[in-house]
Order: sequence, then C-alpha cells, then structure tokens
Amino acid sequence: MPIAPAFPIVDLHCHVIATDTCRYPLSPLGGKQSDWASERPVDDVGMLAAMAQAGISRSALVQASTSYSHDNAYVQACVTARPDRFIGVFSVNMVAPDATQQIDAYMAAGLSGVRVFIAGHTAADRSARLDDPRSFSAWAHVTRQRIPTCVQLRADGLPQLEQLLERFPQAVVVLDHFARPDIQDGPPYAAAARLFALARFPNLHFKFTTHNVRESRAGKATQPSFSRAMVDHFGAHRLAWGSNFPASGASLPQLLNEALEATASLSTVEQEWIFSRTAHALYPALRAGARVG
Repeated sequence: MPIAPAFPIVDLHCHVIATDTCRYPLSPLGGKQSDWASERPVDDVGMLAAMAQAGISRSALVQASTSYSHDNAYVQACVTARPDRFIGVFSVNMVAPDATQQIDAYMAAGLSGVRVFIAGHTAADRSARLDDPRSFSAWAHVTRQRIPTCVQLRADGLPQLEQLLERFPQAVVVLDHFARPDIQDGPPYAAAARLFALARFPNLHFKFTTHNVRESRAGKATQPSFSRAMVDHFGAHRLAWGSNFPASGASLPQLLNEALEATASLSTVEQEWIFSRTAHALYPALRAGARVG
C-alpha cells in the first residue's frame, strides 16, 4: 500500500533524457551511454507525469553525465520550461580554464547547482581526481558563491573528498548516493567507518538514494539500523532523498514508497527533513511556487 506522508516530497536526484537527439545530441562521459538511458529513458514530459503519479512536488534534474557529459542544454531547457516543478544541477569540468565562467553562465540561466562526476556505474575516469589543484579556482568560486556542489564518486575516492573539504571548509558539498559504501557487515557498519568519519565536516550533505535504500537490506544490513546510523552520525538536516529515477529500475511511485518504508522507523520530523526540508535548505529555488499536478 502506498505511503502518504503529511509533508511535500522533493526528489533531489533524478535524470531526464531528450527524445530529440538532433537538438540534444548524445555525448556520454567516457564514451558509453548508460544502459538505463538507452533502455528506459524519461524526458521532461514523462518526468512530470511520473511526479504527478507519485505526488512529488519538486524535483532536481541532475545532469545525466553518461548521456551528455558537460553539455547541459537539455537540463537547462527543462528548467526554463517548468521552473515551478524543476530545478537543475549542471555538470562542469572543474579543471577547465573557463570553469568559473561556465558556472556563472549556467547559474545566470536559472540553474541551481553544480555536479562533479568522478565515478559512476558506467564511467570512471581513473586519471581524474576531485582534489586536482587545477580545480581549486573553480572550487573557490563555488565556495564564495555558496553554490551547492554535488560530487559523485565511490567509497575509494573518500580520501580525495576529505582533502577537498579540508581545503574548502565553507564549500556546500552534497555527496551523491552516499558514495555507495560497503554496509553488508551490518551494524555498527565498521566497513563504512571512513564514510561516517566525514560527519566532522558540517558543510557536507548526503543524498540517500535508491542505491542506498536497496543496499541497506543486503547482507547483515537492515534498513532501520542503517537509517538510524545515518541520522545519528550526520543529522537528518544533512540528508536528502533522491529517487535516481529512471536509472534505478521501477516506477517513481515505487521508488518513493521503497524509501519511505526504509525510513519508517525514523520520527516524522526526521523523515520530513530527509524528504523535504534539507532539499529546500540546500536549494532555495525549490521553495517558490511548489505544487503538485
């Protein structure tokens, strides 16, 4: 049975793929488009329909890096067409000489945050480093501007994240998918100790996505214990849910229900932060004009 929360739901991590490949040509990071993007793409119209079905008020369209690399034209077009329902998180190459100019241009165009893609399921550039000194001018820029910057990497990249956070303690950083930690050992989740140690950086936030929802019931992990560990280490005000739709297989209502079930042992206030208030705090553009339908 679907769970109907009493607070508005914000999806902080979903992706759109255009049907018009002439206007929005593919240019996947790493040279290979993700299987999900070719097998079950969802465009802006499909996303709006899925949101209405799920009862989701607002969504953050995160640049589909393994479809468009750093060409954010489609995300920008979707946000421009429906700013009442979407905000946009764009991708830039932080080591590019003109990175700061690109950031300013996309922010001026109405997008709301940056994405730095280091490693994912399809693409991983082993030569790229989050703490590359060539990126420091861009990081200094987003720090000064208080621009939320999403980072996608895996658990083996956490030392790089630590170095970056030490250098830019005021940067607003959001870690995609919790960096997919190994939690199969179960509570107290010793294998994820390095992840939990990041709690000492108050400027770091975390996306709790479908990957984490499903992985928290594998091995000796349990969803109530992992949800409690997340909140106890970081505080619900630093956690935000993202569906990862359509990359994670299932309908958007199903993905939302999975996440609500996974966090059902938390208090209503803690759930409200994870599914709504943290997202609004990170991205003020989400607060204006939210509606369902």
